[in-house]
Amino acid sequence: MNCALAVLQATTGNENPQLMEIAGAFGAGIGGSKCLCGAVSGGVMALGLRGQRKRAGELVAAFKARNRITCCKGLSAGYAWMSREHRQNCRRMTMETAEIVDRLLRR
Repeated sequence: MNCALAVLQATTGNENPQLMEIAGAFGAGIGGSKCLCGAVSGGVMALGLRGQRKRAGELVAAFKARNRITCCKGLSAGYAWMSREHRQNCRRMTMETAEIVDRLLRR
């Protein structure tokens, strides 16, 4: 399971196979391109599914407040790709993003 899937599933409880397949394409910065962080993408999808798409900007702002940027490549700089340390960093950001999304959904 990648970061986008983890945030989407954790915050919505949705396990629809078609939705999971779509979300899976957003991992590793959108299809492995290392662009937009997959956790952020998964969070935006979760907000949209719950009728809160207008809160997407709040998610991005909160993520940037904690991590400065949303670019997977930049967030992963300093780590060998898929090393233990890299995966720990991604897990941290994935958990933080799920917490932000949960908070936004509860407002």
